[in-house]
Amino acid sequence: MSDLPPATPTAAPLVAANTALPRAPTPEAIDHAFRAALGKLSGGLSPAPFTAAWSDWAMQLASSPGRQFELAADAMKRAADTLQFAARAAGGEKLAPSDGAPANTDKRFAAEAWAQYPFNVYARAFQNSAGWLQSLPTNMDGLPKYHGELVEFTVRQWLDALSPTNFLASNPELLELTRAEGGQNLMRGAQNLIEDLTRTMQKQGPVGTEAFEVGKGVALTPGKVILRNALIELIQYSPTTADAHAEPVLLVPAWIMKYYILDLSARNSLVKYLVDQGHTVFVVSWKNPQAEDRDLGMDDYVDLGLKAAVDAISRIVPGVGIHAAGYCIGGTLLSIGAATLASEGDERLASVTLLAAQTDFSEPGELSLFINPSQLSLLEAQMYQEGVLDSSQMGGAFQMLRPRDMIWQPMVQSYLKGAREPMIDLMAWNADGTRMPYKMHTEYLYRLYLDNELASGRFPVHGKPVSLGEIQVPMFVVGTETDHVAPWKSVYKVGSLVRSPDYTFLLTSGGHNAGIVSGPVHPKRRHRVRRTDRAARVLAAEEWLATTPPATGSWWPTWQQWLVTHSTARVAPPAMGAEGYPALGDAPGEYVRG
Repeated sequence: MSDLPPATPTAAPLVAANTALPRAPTPEAIDHAFRAALGKLSGGLSPAPFTAAWSDWAMQLASSPGRQFELAADAMKRAADTLQFAARAAGGEKLAPSDGAPANTDKRFAAEAWAQYPFNVYARAFQNSAGWLQSLPTNMDGLPKYHGELVEFTVRQWLDALSPTNFLASNPELLELTRAEGGQNLMRGAQNLIEDLTRTMQKQGPVGTEAFEVGKGVALTPGKVILRNALIELIQYSPTTADAHAEPVLLVPAWIMKYYILDLSARNSLVKYLVDQGHTVFVVSWKNPQAEDRDLGMDDYVDLGLKAAVDAISRIVPGVGIHAAGYCIGGTLLSIGAATLASEGDERLASVTLLAAQTDFSEPGELSLFINPSQLSLLEAQMYQEGVLDSSQMGGAFQMLRPRDMIWQPMVQSYLKGAREPMIDLMAWNADGTRMPYKMHTEYLYRLYLDNELASGRFPVHGKPVSLGEIQVPMFVVGTETDHVAPWKSVYKVGSLVRSPDYTFLLTSGGHNAGIVSGPVHPKRRHRVRRTDRAARVLAAEEWLATTPPATGSWWPTWQQWLVTHSTARVAPPAMGAEGYPALGDAPGEYVRG
């Protein structure tokens, strides 16, 4: 008999031996998921920087009794003005809201109907309240400029939302329209609202976009797709002249937009205009990324986008340089790619044109309100979860920069006046949004916008920093006067970063899109242009503006003549495609429909 104690029976295993226990989520993963959910609830806008800005403002105000007294005195003065105005208006005086007010009064209340009581009082009270609220972040010692801008931005959102013009009961123009039409405007407005909500839920474009279907109403210039890879289609356009300038033109649009903004209707198609002037034109049409494209990065956009297009064009039109033009972030990519090619000794680019494109992001304008670590962390979490950033989120941010024009006036027009704004090609294009892959957009926002790596020579392509000083070909740079996306003074800064022997800057009237898509003839456009050689000092933006006289008309002919000046003799147009680059289908291709 054994001296060993009896064996203790073992407990049954909790799980089968070959079954792995679920791994608990890491704190980082929990934070990531929470921020993504928060982003969905807040419309992609981080509340943290706005909370910090208002908290900072309140703390600075609490320690500034002089400023408190100033604000209180101003509030009492404005309240007294409102009461006095109301008493006079109630007594029968016909007073416009601007009577006795500063010259810069709100033009929304300029109509004669606003001189009626009590609507003139509503408008006067709103103007006084707006003036006081807008003064909150001013003259506040110790308040950082960025926090002051966030406070001002928040106030602007409130005021534009609460204006008396936005509500039926407080808008005499709307009330008169409703009386005259017996309420039919409100009935049409309700139908418009239901229609818009239905189309939104069904992911359809706004009413009227059907008339601008790609390949039927817009993007009509004849051509062939001669390259298709995982990221782009390259379109070569059919010649319309017996001969052509030897050097071809490559247009690189932003991937935040569909390429056909450069090929809208016949009257404002930059592609058609260039072809008709005897240029051989190629356009990059970017793929609209899906979730599976999440890992496409800036290196891919350089290689599969710009470099692949240059390789194809060099095969089709060999032995000559390429005039490359980039629009918006397509221009930013072109500047990166041009510097990379130059550093590799590649001389295939004959010139570089940047259209409303930033390379120095130290002063990115109003978009800087959405570029901060907290905001980018929220955005990154959403993109990581979805794989892409949807166009609706980007569109919402742009609308908030101009809420009066982009949100409230259209709503009043459609839902209270019951009138649809007629759809035009540019509006239809704007509704045809694209998505951004997670990796690329994260790199773009952090490296370019937040850290400004390109201007400082630290932005890497395949791990090697690129320097814009490598660019030594002629450059033509276009800024637009009222650009909210790429302010012209920011666009202008590239002149100090490159070593182009021939640097021309042109400033045109208009905004980021309408200023570029002006058509060759535009009675309302003006532009200023000046050439600077390498030996001359690049003027400060303010000095450039003050010393460069304006000229009437579109900037297109000015640029086209610049291209001619930097081109050689005219030759027979090249064949459509080449060996290795056969015609894969007709323009506008497949990717633009995605």
